[in-house]
Parts: sequence; structure tokens; C-alpha cells
Amino acid sequence: MPPVPPAAVPPAKQRPARRAAPAFEPVRIDQPVADFTAPATGGGLWRLQDARGRKLVLYFYPRDNTPGCTLEGQQFAALAPQFAKAGVTVLGISRDSIASHEKFRDQMRFPFDLLSDVGEAICRQFDVIREKNMYGRKVLGIQRSTFLLDAAGVLRREWRGVKVDGHASEVLAAAQAL
Repeated sequence: MPPVPPAAVPPAKQRPARRAAPAFEPVRIDQPVADFTAPATGGGLWRLQDARGRKLVLYFYPRDNTPGCTLEGQQFAALAPQFAKAGVTVLGISRDSIASHEKFRDQMRFPFDLLSDVGEAICRQFDVIREKNMYGRKVLGIQRSTFLLDAAGVLRREWRGVKVDGHASEVLAAAQAL
């Protein structure tokens, strides 16, 4: 008996099409970063391409309103005038929703926007998703990391597995040196 052609297979027996993973190249030092778009606090969408012409700091943090993430944001906020003077835009990114980000930003009075990456596309582009041990369970979460892009959108520095205290000052010094 000859095989049944695919068109003759009843729809209930056909496998659903798999969605292709987004195609992107992970970021690399001294290479341009592929454009991305994300919802931002203050409303609207933020696009990487719109930041061309200014240096950019992207700091990835695990979760809004947690002690380490709050301290990190406060340290970047305290240095905001120096970052601005150096021509640097600072943005925080996590997997939290825009509603959570709005509340966090307003509560902490951060002078910079937070981007929401609920679908983890940007986190994966920057390769910051790591397996973590939380209360004896293995979970996937954001590894605290920071990236410095020059005005042309080229990745110039990266910090992974960041220890919060003093980190914002180190990033500022690197941005001023660009």
C-alpha cells in the first residue's frame, strides 16, 4: 500500500507548526548591536536605533523592588547628572511588566526609563539568562549584567555577574573614557 500523501491526512492528525525562535546574533564586543524594540516606562516603545548618536548603558537586573536591584538603580540614579554630562543614556531592563516598572521607577524616583522584556528576547540577545538556585530549586533568571555601547551602537564593554556596590561608578568611568 502506498504512503498517504500529507494533504490526505485529516487536520486533527497533523502536527501544529512550531514557531521559529527569533533570529539574532548574540552581542559581541566591538560589534554593532542588532536593533531591538521594547516597551518603556513613560509610555510607548523604545528602539535601540533611536539612541544612535549617544552612548548607552543597558543594565539588566533580576526583579523590581528587590534589595539588590533597588540599590543598583539608586546608584545609577545618583550618578545620572554625570552620565548625562558624558552624553550617556542609562536604561534598566528586566522581565517585569511595564506596570511593575512604572511603580518601581516612580517609587524610587529613577531619572531614567526601564524597559520591559517579558518575552526575554533582549535578555537572550545579550545572553543574560542563567540557571540559578533559588531556595533549593533551579530556575532561569537574569544574571545581573551591564553593557556599554558607543554612539554608533557598537558594544564596547560588558560586565557580567555584577556585584552592585560601586558598579555604577565603574561604568561611568568607562563611559567617560569612550
